[in-house]
Amino acid sequence: MPSLTGLRWIAALLVFGFHVGTMRIIAEPGYQSVVSKVFSLGLSGVEFFFILSGFVLVWSARPGERRRTFWRRRFAKIWPNHAVLWALALLAALWFADPVRLGVAVENLLLLQAWDFRVGHFYSVNNVSWSLSCEFFFYLCLPLALPLVRRARPWLLWAVVVAVPLLILALWPAQLLVPEESRWWFTQIFPLTRSLEFWMGVAAAELMRRGSWRGPRLPLASLIFVAVWVAAAGWIRAEFWAALLAAAYVLVITAAADADVRNLRSPWRSRPMLWLGEVSFAFYLVHVFVMTTVLRLTGDWGVGLPGWWGPAAVLGFLVLNLALAGLLHRWVETPMMRLLGPRRTRPP
Repeated sequence: MPSLTGLRWIAALLVFGFHVGTMRIIAEPGYQSVVSKVFSLGLSGVEFFFILSGFVLVWSARPGERRRTFWRRRFAKIWPNHAVLWALALLAALWFADPVRLGVAVENLLLLQAWDFRVGHFYSVNNVSWSLSCEFFFYLCLPLALPLVRRARPWLLWAVVVAVPLLILALWPAQLLVPEESRWWFTQIFPLTRSLEFWMGVAAAELMRRGSWRGPRLPLASLIFVAVWVAAAGWIRAEFWAALLAAAYVLVITAAADADVRNLRSPWRSRPMLWLGEVSFAFYLVHVFVMTTVLRLTGDWGVGLPGWWGPAAVLGFLVLNLALAGLLHRWVETPMMRLLGPRRTRPP
């Protein structure tokens, strides 16, 4: 489904914009406020990735494939890139004389950090890798749950799709049961919590696979998403954002998949968008590390760049991260998938 590959880049760009705003690369208040306003919901790009992951993995699941084969393929996809950034982040920490705790580093390397609620653990080493820790948990669970998903009645699958935004919304009062210092971890990092979005994608994909999905076509779904984004950024309270965007994202994902199945027009499967989507995983892994390291080397970390230098630096970072992501995808991700992954057979 090439449109879904192209949409991966949009999600990665949203996360990039969010981190540009929160890292204060731009010192000029006027320019900074524009970035913060446009990308205030950019962190939800990770939510998109989780929903998309569940959708794609169920759609592409092969009948009779062994669990070990599935797990090996997913390991080959995410761990080599993670290991490279892990090593580079530790080298940078040594260069800047940052304290490095062996237990934290090993926990991160093994993608267990999202289970550790302690400050300095779940955002350790290359801090964006917390989401890979969640994804790895999803990958372990899916082959075990897939037989049940295949046998589930359509009404039960629809119940999952409808219930997930409501459960996400319920996390706001539920977090009061957690110690205050762990509430961010509970709502934003904890793999069991974040798996709600993954299972929403799983249920939507199974409904579409059976021909039971009923949703808008891509133009209307895109319009709904833009309307939800603008309304949430401007007028809706923060506790409603994740629930609303989960519903909007699943509509866009299913509509884009439907456009590919029916060979309808889609702006997301052009050749440039496909390349950007292919490197989006590598881009996501490198972007915070690269920006943080460069700003620390130049002495601009925490203060930003004045005037037009700020926006210019953001564009420069975008190009630099894309170039590095392309290299990582070409020389690490792709060959390691061939080397470590199982041999691909012709699907039935």
